[in-house]
Amino acid sequence: MIRLDNVSKQNGRQILFVEASAALQKGEKIGLVGPNGAGKTTLFRLITGQDAADEGQVLVDRGVTIGFFSQDVGEMAGRPVVAEVLDGAGPVSAVAAELAALETALADPERADDMDSLIERFGEVQSRFEELGGYALDGRAREVLAGLGFSQEMMDGDVGALSGGWKMRVALARILLMRPDVMLLDEPSNHLDLESLIWLEQFLAGYEGALLMTSHDREFMNRVVRKIIEIDGGALTTYSGDYAFYEQQRALNEKQQQAQFERQQAMLAKEISFIERFKARASHAAQVQSRVKKLDKIERVEPPKRRQTVSFDFPPAPRSGEDVVNLRQVHKRYGTRTIYAGLDFMVRRRERWCVLGVNGAGKSTLLKLIAGVAQPDEGTVSVGGSVQMGYFAQHAMELLDGDLTVLQALESDFPLAGQGSLRTLAGCFGFSGDDVEKRCRVLSGGEKARLVMAKMLYDPPNFLVLDEPTNHLDMATKEMLVAALAQYEGTMLFVSHDRHFLAALSNRVLELTPDGVHRYDGGYTEYVARTGQEAPGLHA
Repeated sequence: MIRLDNVSKQNGRQILFVEASAALQKGEKIGLVGPNGAGKTTLFRLITGQDAADEGQVLVDRGVTIGFFSQDVGEMAGRPVVAEVLDGAGPVSAVAAELAALETALADPERADDMDSLIERFGEVQSRFEELGGYALDGRAREVLAGLGFSQEMMDGDVGALSGGWKMRVALARILLMRPDVMLLDEPSNHLDLESLIWLEQFLAGYEGALLMTSHDREFMNRVVRKIIEIDGGALTTYSGDYAFYEQQRALNEKQQQAQFERQQAMLAKEISFIERFKARASHAAQVQSRVKKLDKIERVEPPKRRQTVSFDFPPAPRSGEDVVNLRQVHKRYGTRTIYAGLDFMVRRRERWCVLGVNGAGKSTLLKLIAGVAQPDEGTVSVGGSVQMGYFAQHAMELLDGDLTVLQALESDFPLAGQGSLRTLAGCFGFSGDDVEKRCRVLSGGEKARLVMAKMLYDPPNFLVLDEPTNHLDMATKEMLVAALAQYEGTMLFVSHDRHFLAALSNRVLELTPDGVHRYDGGYTEYVARTGQEAPGLHA
């Protein structure tokens, strides 16, 4: 369906592809992976024709429809959410628009003379609309929106009133409703909660078209894709299997290449030693010449490209008292909506609670109450002795000083730290080289989130309250964060839609449901085994 033949592409000085080739066949589901800046988004742009290759060809079979979801959703305002989604449903949306125009014309007394031709055309368009499944389309659009977490009220509300994250979901719904022959999805899992993520997995499992996607969620990748295309060093390499298979295979390939490289280096050293030793002796001249020629012809084995992995040893957190936070008979309402009515909840030292619940269940509200950002209407929230709290939420990014660079922002918080140590910290969170000189005002949402996280963990408090800490983090940074927090000896309370993060770090589960609050000893993995569901209300 889509083929890249010997494609080369350069952006400014950066070489992205060098005679790279790959293919996407009918019905294949492929994950696109590679380091940040390797060219994943450029590859999507080449396929959609938004960008052109410097050399080589990008071939798309005739008649193939492509739906492309990217993080850049553009302007949306002035009409209901469901209408915005229907507008992206491919040919049927144009037919629906003509049908609506004809209905208006038929009701217009001034068009009475055209009635026969209007009726005839209306019949043709209506028949085409039925053929395309138009009458079922509104229902399908609402089904997709419900799967992505929209309430009926939100579906009929103005799309312009939504936050950026919800607009992303609208853009994704348009592509899913369109059901093109090929879907290109650039980070579709970024702004979804756990329930929507699992619904999307199931939707994509039933989708019969071809799929090429990027995602920083390894669990999502493992469940959806059956092949991986890796972009690295200008080349495209295809692996048959899911993300876990790709990781194993890549590690094995690296090991074999390293062994091959070492064997060749040992052989070369031996030959060079012989040449050096006997080059002055006339009796060995022929042998020396023969070996020199042999060395010239040998194709050199390159050592494996080492992925730059950074790890950081975060200092230990000071010890807190045994009772970290205690909520007693907490009531919280927003307008007419009751979030909590008499909630009792206690967090003790070294417990790691993950909070699960459907949209609107009160996950973020609970974290805000504990962090003191929101106050209960009734009841008490008391923080224990010697507790130092670090609260990570999306709004924390707004508190960064836009005039400071990344490095200056770290230095202002830690004036006594060495610059080398702070540069290493910045590197862990994706700010390498000149990135540390970027001013905070020009950072993307993801970069700001990473900087706030770095500032929090350099000198960690003994109680971490984290609201979706893995949003915007790539897989390598997530791995570093999981490894660092696995060694962390403080207490944690967090909300996350990343199942790898949930399973690796939780030892308690708090489930918020319409029936009340449920507590589970054991982490997320035990919760799934015990309840048979991966999220409240969703059966595995």
